[in-house]
Amino acid sequence: MSDARTQEGINGRVVVLGLQHTFVMFGATVLVPVLTGLDVGVALFASGIGTLLFHVITKFKVPVFLGSSFAFMPPIFAVAAASGGDLAYATGGIVIAGLVYLVVSFIFTFVSTDWLHKILPPHVTGPIIILIGLILAPVAIGNISGDNAVTAAIGKNGAWLIAVLTFAAGVIVKVGFERMGWKFASQLPVLIALIFGYVVAIIAGVVDFTVVAERPWIGLPNFMLPKFSATAIALTVPVAIVTVVEHFGDVIAIGNVVKKDFIADPGINRTLLGDGLATSISALLGGPANTTYSENTGAVALTGVFNPNVMRIAAVFALFLSIIPKFTGLIQTIPAPVIGGISILLFGMISSIGIRNMVDAKINMDDPKILIIVAAILVIGLGGASFSAGETFELSGLGLAALVGIVLNLLINFKSFSTK
Repeated sequence: MSDARTQEGINGRVVVLGLQHTFVMFGATVLVPVLTGLDVGVALFASGIGTLLFHVITKFKVPVFLGSSFAFMPPIFAVAAASGGDLAYATGGIVIAGLVYLVVSFIFTFVSTDWLHKILPPHVTGPIIILIGLILAPVAIGNISGDNAVTAAIGKNGAWLIAVLTFAAGVIVKVGFERMGWKFASQLPVLIALIFGYVVAIIAGVVDFTVVAERPWIGLPNFMLPKFSATAIALTVPVAIVTVVEHFGDVIAIGNVVKKDFIADPGINRTLLGDGLATSISALLGGPANTTYSENTGAVALTGVFNPNVMRIAAVFALFLSIIPKFTGLIQTIPAPVIGGISILLFGMISSIGIRNMVDAKINMDDPKILIIVAAILVIGLGGASFSAGETFELSGLGLAALVGIVLNLLINFKSFSTK
């Protein structure tokens, strides 16, 4: 693809789109540190640095913004419990986990693209991409009707009203503005919907500005050096196996949106290298692991903006936000139902991409072998299946579903796989 969406340079329009992307990725980036006790400012700073580094390594070709990885939350909690609450040991384990990516990246430098596509055909990658969106779906609904300040103040019906109005604003901007010929405005559904939903929430009286008043204008994040222990490494490193598989799904998903094969160019070895280095650097600073986020794929699909410059500008905004505590506090006051309303669009778009991937590849769903593979991936991924080995290794969810799909495909379609 060589249209303006991928070739446009940096101008005022692209800067605004970059700001929108910062808002889209903000919640995903800061939620992990909020839940685990890591510093939000460090997470934003590391996300910005990691994204820029990722773009350099991937030859500035992949429209990706790196956010905080939810996959590493269980080992963070486990390490904190084992070390008396010292999160520095958890970040030490994440440093080593990031280095696992580098090893896998080196291996895939010598594996041809044809073999990668045989290992990950559309009837395997499609269901995996569908799962990414479906697994995130409860997060969107939880933001709307879960236990939060909004539902406590105005009830679940009131929270749903805010979410629906936010969702409707995004739909109107994307569909209505495009029909009216307002092309640029139609590419800002997330930003406009978030602002609209935020204003609605203010009118409803459910926005608390206390945290903004308490924070200074300028301040460095609370950087923290990692500590290393065998226990922390044993608890954390196995998760890298899961996230490497998830990385494949995310890179394939964003490639399907842009209609480019990023597995081949710039190469999965480069995307893994960029993700791994970003993860290790983040942990060295005291932040969470970074990842090629699914929300990024949803935002790219929803806005139709494929220009990697947008993500680099978003990274720069993230860096600025990390040193302006008052502004980051303001962003954090966006009520959960507002985020949930726009997440319905974002997460649903991800699953839709997986379906489109299978349709475009003309997958024959009358083939019982393909039906078995797709069925196994979906049920295992959504059913909460898990596999444990000893006390330190557990594979579950998307990672386990992807592994089962890959192995099943190799076993069932062994003859076609081995044919050159």
